[in-house]
Amino acid sequence: MAVVRYLVADVDAAIAFYTRHLGFTLEQQMGPAFAIVSRDDLSLWLSGPQSSAARPMPDGRRPEPGGWNRVVVEVDDLEARVAELRQAGLTFRNEIVTGPGGKQIVLEDGDGNPLELFETRG
Repeated sequence: MAVVRYLVADVDAAIAFYTRHLGFTLEQQMGPAFAIVSRDDLSLWLSGPQSSAARPMPDGRRPEPGGWNRVVVEVDDLEARVAELRQAGLTFRNEIVTGPGGKQIVLEDGDGNPLELFETRG
């Protein structure tokens, strides 16, 4: 299954859009901050302004709809994976943050495209 995160201005409105217009099913919602909708083999995470994914980066940049969409790669042990990737010289946009569903960090590929590493809260 593919997982993609979209930052949205209003989680309820985004749920309505994807379920009403594109045939997605609401799988889970965590208040106004976050929801998961799915269709076939795609899980789409909808993160509102209150979500941990919308927190400002250390350099002051603010994630916003349309510019911070990213592929999510789920991992079992986020701290260990981040340490391994830092050792390899890779670039992160932020430090690990904890939200309602788990922990995450934003990694950049060689072109500066964001990828999120995510560990589900156990």
